[in-house]
Amino acid sequence: MILKDTLEDFFHYLKIERGLSENTLMSYRRDLNNYYTFIKEKSNKISWNVVLRDDITRFLYTLKDEGKSTATIARMISSLRLFHQFLVRENLVENDPSLHIETPRKERKLPSVLSTDEVEKLLNIPINSPLDIRNKAMLEFIYATGLRVTEVVTLRVSDLHLTMGFVRCIGKGAKERIVPLGDVAKEALENYLQHSRHILLKNQTGINALFLNQHGRPLSRQGFWKILKTVARHAGITKNLTPHMLRHSFATHLLENGADLRAVQEMLGHADISTTQIYTHVTQARLKDIYQEFHPRA
Repeated sequence: MILKDTLEDFFHYLKIERGLSENTLMSYRRDLNNYYTFIKEKSNKISWNVVLRDDITRFLYTLKDEGKSTATIARMISSLRLFHQFLVRENLVENDPSLHIETPRKERKLPSVLSTDEVEKLLNIPINSPLDIRNKAMLEFIYATGLRVTEVVTLRVSDLHLTMGFVRCIGKGAKERIVPLGDVAKEALENYLQHSRHILLKNQTGINALFLNQHGRPLSRQGFWKILKTVARHAGITKNLTPHMLRHSFATHLLENGADLRAVQEMLGHADISTTQIYTHVTQARLKDIYQEFHPRA
């Protein structure tokens, strides 16, 4: 059984049967190509049949020696487990050497968020051109919905239902969810569709992406990130702002104002509510800061 060919079979399984996104596939491919290189060159194995638990352990210690974070190693173990489970299920090997590999306990850092004042600064951008109209609509939209940046740049115009006040989104694992839109975001999107998108499109046909770049092509994740950095700089925001920080801010501000945790989980598209619960810790930390700052006997 050739090492590399089996890996390609696994990637095909992830794409076709599991329906994983291109970004997730790239992550698995990066992890497992590193694993494959180690098994082939350092362990001198020519078949997955003869890979042992010790081989995996040595590989993980190599990652640790290279200074990889606990989160990176935990993700790698998850990738290895899924791959070796695939080999067993397909009857390509008899045993799973990853079975009793322990996952290191991840340090759970609280996500960085913007304050409501910082969000106001970011969204209160001057409108002088079709690109400004697009930027306003994009930023209002991502803060209003909490969508991942990949979900935002892959949206089509037909996914918007402005009259009904919601957007249809295809998230991780090709799972569909419906997310409500607020009035401010709806107004910004309507303005973009009426006064900007057709100008950016430049008479091109067959392009259904909602958000376009200055050449009339679908906006990329990198393009969104650059726009956000530029707008934040002009707004005087000094934090290292990322698209995901707007998602964090969306969830945190909802919970601070009394939103139900399950509802926030549904809007974010989290499979496990424990992922959403991290935002309750953020709100508690912010409450403690407010208490320390404003209570006379703090």
